[in-house]
Amino acid sequence: MANLAAYIDHTLLKPEATEKDILKLTAEAAQYHFASVCIHPYWVKLAARELAGTGVKVCTVIGFPLGATTAETKAFETKKAIGDGADEIDMVINIGALKSGNTEAVEADIRAVVEAAQGKLVKVIIETCLLTNEEKELACRLSVKAGAHFVKTSTGFSTGGATVEDVKLMRQTVGDKAGVKASGGIHTKAEAEAMIEAGATRIGASSGVKIVSES
Repeated sequence: MANLAAYIDHTLLKPEATEKDILKLTAEAAQYHFASVCIHPYWVKLAARELAGTGVKVCTVIGFPLGATTAETKAFETKKAIGDGADEIDMVINIGALKSGNTEAVEADIRAVVEAAQGKLVKVIIETCLLTNEEKELACRLSVKAGAHFVKTSTGFSTGGATVEDVKLMRQTVGDKAGVKASGGIHTKAEAEAMIEAGATRIGASSGVKIVSES
């Protein structure tokens, strides 16, 4: 696969990550020309400063990792992150509302973030490991309806990560209306390429350097 790095969101979401760790992440992202770094909101200002002029985007997470904060809280978090220099937003869907059949609340929750992002790229983490196939399809449809640009498999903090089957299902559901981000448990070049073959247009990985070094 030609330029695998261009697919990768170079990710560091460990709660114990230090400033030194973030600086290492941004330096690696600039060196390997990853699509973005994916970090917690606290680190957005630092990452934006370090990556200015490199072409690497700053991605942050909203309502992470559980998705159970209110739509208003997610919107506020999003506005603050964009103000601090975030280029992309990875938000966690309201999983409990989805499983309760409250589709209006789920859609409104996503839409609140999309509107707060003011045109910046929004990826919706649906946490596939907690959903039935029907719920995965519903989550994808609601994400597209609410104006999100991507659907994403996983936070990496629940009971499972991305699978080829889920990526295929998500791609079939969104068609060409949205991107698909495979995230969680992708550690090798072969795993990343399998996700891309299944329909992923972005890969979330903390092993980005290892993956591209195998190339």
